[in-house]
Amino acid sequence: MLELIFSALITIVPDYLYRRYKQGKRWGHEITLFNVWYELRWGLTACAILAVTLITIIFYFHPSTRKVTAVFRTVTILSDRGGRVAEVYVTNNARVKAGDAIFTLDTTRQEAAAETAQRRIEEIDATLGLIATEVATAEARVKAAEVELSQAENDLQRRLSLAERNDTVVSEQELERLQTAVSGATSQRAAAISARDGAKLRQTAVLPAQKESARAVLQEAENEIAKSTVFAEVDGTVTQFLLKPGDIVNPILRPAGILVPEISGQGRFVAAFGQISASVLKPGMLVEITCASKPLTIVPMIVDGVQDTIAAGQFRPGDALLDSQDRARPGTVTAFLAPVFPKHSEGIPPGSACIGVAYTSRAKEIDAGKITGLSAFFARIVDGMGIANAIVLRAQAILLPVKTLVFS
Repeated sequence: MLELIFSALITIVPDYLYRRYKQGKRWGHEITLFNVWYELRWGLTACAILAVTLITIIFYFHPSTRKVTAVFRTVTILSDRGGRVAEVYVTNNARVKAGDAIFTLDTTRQEAAAETAQRRIEEIDATLGLIATEVATAEARVKAAEVELSQAENDLQRRLSLAERNDTVVSEQELERLQTAVSGATSQRAAAISARDGAKLRQTAVLPAQKESARAVLQEAENEIAKSTVFAEVDGTVTQFLLKPGDIVNPILRPAGILVPEISGQGRFVAAFGQISASVLKPGMLVEITCASKPLTIVPMIVDGVQDTIAAGQFRPGDALLDSQDRARPGTVTAFLAPVFPKHSEGIPPGSACIGVAYTSRAKEIDAGKITGLSAFFARIVDGMGIANAIVLRAQAILLPVKTLVFS
């Protein structure tokens, strides 16, 4: 509307004044509804062309958006495992500090496993004490078997010496008996050595390995018990939290609630501009916003960054081919805004919906001499055209609270 009025003031109105006062034509006589187009055709045509040109330039170089949001993040309250709630320490909308306990899951099964593992460790310790006695006994048996073998070998050697001097003194049966005794003593010695080595193996390898396994089971059970208590990771407010003892919690299917951190993006805003503004939006660009949650207030912002991708092109591999015509919305250019004066954004609750206008400015380039001559003149005109959007934004700052109250 402002652009149309401005265009009419420099096209149609001068044309009409010239014909009315210079040529002396009057309404209802020389100027009628039938010949108004013919008489004012140049002014009407110029007005339409100029209005369209102004609207195009203003909306292109000074893009506006009705989608500005005060973003914030949330932390889902999840347990590391599923289970039944044993105790709840906070209530809904309660403020918590980092490290505060929120709720605890039932740990009966884990405590039983920990108790079993502890008893197993004690049993292995007792067995280690007993195996030391078995090793000592096996050592004694080895020594006894070695003594018996040595005795049998000495007896056989003496009888063989006698037989060499006088074969009538020692009979063949006696020599066979002595050789059998030596073989038996050798077998007993080997059996005693095997029993000793087995006892030592159990003492040095088998039982320690079993003890380490029991310790691992105990550690796992203790970790499960420790993870059964869910703590707040950051300072914030617990919301949508209605847990009661006895409820079932599952980290995939049923979260416990949501934690809204105290510092979760306050002062940070996300704006969605049309795709035609992609070549105009640049970091450092000035933006003015107004929010229904803080009426009658214009908050100056600056473009902190522009997302280099448009979400409309996002896809995930599936079992069907992607068809672009299935996407109803074309997508927008996402810009991240930061307040020029941080205190101005105070009082705007996170999640507030706002509207905004961005302003193109080439003042620095003109002052630096990068744009000169006629280009600088037109650049200043284009920059100055943002006043139309600024007026509209301030009018909306007044009407937005009224509209919100009427249509809410």
